[in-house]
Amino acid sequence: MSGIAPAVIAAVLGAIVGSFLNACIHRMPRGIRLGNPRRSFCPACQKLIPWHENLPVLSWLVLRGRCSGCGTRISIRYPLVELLTAGLFFATWTTYGLPLAPVYALFLGLMIAATFIDIEHFIIPDEITWGGAAVGILLSGLVPALMGVAGRFEAMGRSVFGAALGFGILWLVVEGGKLAFGRKSHKFQAGESFEWKRDGDRADLRIGEESLRWEDIFGRESDVMILRCESLSVDGQESPGGEVRFRYDRLIREGNETPLDTLGVISGRLTSVTIPREAMGFGDVKFIAAIGAFLGWQAVIFTVFAASVIGCVAGLAGIFLARDRSGARIPFGPFLALGATGWLFGGQRLFEWYFSLFNRQPPF
Repeated sequence: MSGIAPAVIAAVLGAIVGSFLNACIHRMPRGIRLGNPRRSFCPACQKLIPWHENLPVLSWLVLRGRCSGCGTRISIRYPLVELLTAGLFFATWTTYGLPLAPVYALFLGLMIAATFIDIEHFIIPDEITWGGAAVGILLSGLVPALMGVAGRFEAMGRSVFGAALGFGILWLVVEGGKLAFGRKSHKFQAGESFEWKRDGDRADLRIGEESLRWEDIFGRESDVMILRCESLSVDGQESPGGEVRFRYDRLIREGNETPLDTLGVISGRLTSVTIPREAMGFGDVKFIAAIGAFLGWQAVIFTVFAASVIGCVAGLAGIFLARDRSGARIPFGPFLALGATGWLFGGQRLFEWYFSLFNRQPPF
């Protein structure tokens, strides 16, 4: 199985897998089952795509990036994911070969799907996080070389430890960040208008010119948003101002709770607002557990460190490049995926080189 031919086959297989990953990226966060419909479809006109229009990369080029049915532009993300997956499968085969390359290819597929879902939706589905952790532990038992040992049970033990360590590290970050930075307060000297409005299953909160998605405000059931109002109107009924508290599913005034699904519009003027916030999404905590299950505890340490550095650089770049100098919300999952990929392709050698500068062995 040596030579360029198997690597090229791996790349072609990667492009095909990338096409499947595109379906996962589109469907999973929207709750669309992968098997229903079975064939790919245009999100705009719902046309089922025939096989000759679903060839990785080639079909996008032939169609010039547009649906043959309605002419809607097809996102560049589709050929990008296919090319990225092909390239990583090629690199994985040439770097590792059997038996590790197929397992690492599966792992990298999870990284790609998680990255693009998190970029678009700021979530990482449990099928990737918890599911990935379970698969990583199982495959460590089947391929002990993943953990660098010969015994199956020892390999599974190391996989479990890697998952637990990763989960524990980022769980501490999330909880510590919640204690230190769990609330953000704004005061309005001249008062500021606000409006909460529900439209079907979606709700939004507008404060002045800024609009927030309701689900983005609340990270956990215990979160409370506090508004101090000059005036208040609930579904057209005026009431005295004062302190109003919101949980994700209910409004609390003077000790009385009203389910939000029974209300349409809440508006008024604010003197201050206190909004709950998280240092990091809990999906990232579960995601690093999946990384640890596949790569072990050493990779967890490298991944968290590398992701933090890359994330800081990206965050600063976003602040300086943004026109309003306020930066943008950046998901952490892609940086974790990038750090884990870096571990596979040179991360361990980088650590060994770093510690060699001090004539010391790395701690793992």
